[in-house]
Amino acid sequence: MMTTTREMQRKQRQDARFISKQTQTSAKYLRRIAELPGAPDGMEPFYETLHRIYVGMQGVDLPLGVNAVGTYCVMAPQELIYAAGAMPVKLCSGNYTAFFVGDDIAPRDACPLVKAVAGFKHTGLMPIYDNCSMMIVPVTCDCKKKTAAMLSKKCNVMTMHIPASRGDDEIDGFTDQLYELAAWLEDATGNRITYDSLVNAFSMVGHAQYELSKFIRLKKQHPYLIRGTHAMTIMNAAAYMSAPAWANAMHRVNASLRERAEKGQTVTSKKLPRILLTGSPIVFPNMKIPLLIEETGGIAAADETCMGERGMWDPPVITDNSFDGMMRALANRSLRPCPCPTFADNSQRLFRLRQLIRDNQIQGVIYHVLRGCLVYDFEYRRIEEELGRLGIPVIRLESDYNEEDVEQLRIRIEAFIELIKLRQAPAEKAAVRRDFNEQILHWA
Repeated sequence: MMTTTREMQRKQRQDARFISKQTQTSAKYLRRIAELPGAPDGMEPFYETLHRIYVGMQGVDLPLGVNAVGTYCVMAPQELIYAAGAMPVKLCSGNYTAFFVGDDIAPRDACPLVKAVAGFKHTGLMPIYDNCSMMIVPVTCDCKKKTAAMLSKKCNVMTMHIPASRGDDEIDGFTDQLYELAAWLEDATGNRITYDSLVNAFSMVGHAQYELSKFIRLKKQHPYLIRGTHAMTIMNAAAYMSAPAWANAMHRVNASLRERAEKGQTVTSKKLPRILLTGSPIVFPNMKIPLLIEETGGIAAADETCMGERGMWDPPVITDNSFDGMMRALANRSLRPCPCPTFADNSQRLFRLRQLIRDNQIQGVIYHVLRGCLVYDFEYRRIEEELGRLGIPVIRLESDYNEEDVEQLRIRIEAFIELIKLRQAPAEKAAVRRDFNEQILHWA
């Protein structure tokens, strides 16, 4: 009996240390984000959401009678979850403390995301996990298979096979999986997915996608309207907010940005190097790279990561208004435009990067690789070659969910930004010369 009491006391002390360390780190990053100058009006709901989950250690703010369904990839359609009367919650985390706990459980070379999942499962201290009536794990890499196995001991887990290619046969197969997912969701929630509930779910998510499209358009048309760290905070908060709540909060942010654009206000009066972030996901509270970019004289103008705009930027296209037509629209949206490196032919990703570089006037690319994330690391060489042809400098940054490499990352990011500035200078001088020559010709 005495041994049991000591063990309980020891576990309580460990849990208290875990919670203390986690909340301190999360609070520190939220504070740094909030202290960055130039945040638009309307950021409070996003800050409050991340604070509730990671600092307050509370569950998701669920409407009465609504279940949460955990997801580990954007290829699990939100619409289907909402149609079952549930709310999707993205459980990928950049939690430092959970990563350290998981480091002793998962293999040494496993990626930080998987180690964080292992840490959360081992401690059992994150209420958002307890909110979930089931979890969906699309298998985009071998580590995700093991993630599903770990989680299956906690609740019902459905794994989804992601095909290596995106032909018609693969779309048919993925549509069949969505029907299977619908059955799982019905069992987990006790609700039937009907034609009307799916139509309503499309409308609900479509409203959020519409607000996101306005946000993206404002950023493209008016450079330096918002800092990338604030934009990525907004997208990370979407993981824990319902689509209507997030859309309403985004509407206020968009109104603030539109007012700024009309008044010619920007977050900086300088022409800061515009950086595109791509590669492994940037997941709160692991926000050190976007923060370092903007603390060392750059601006994170766009991101192409699965915790960023990728999850909602391409809405489904319905060509057949039947129930099956909507399911096929979800399957097409999940696979065909997706730039995830899990696909064998990933020319779609190169197209998307070229599009982002053009639309956002990108001057440099930071390719972020989480240590052990082989699918993203494997693609770096091909992307480096493509960016070389476009004349866009790129740097590969490998990182973990720890803070030991912050100063090393700061030095490399600062040097990269200085390189872009040096490349800018001759171009700006040439532009001044052209303007002067045109004026001379005009006066003549």
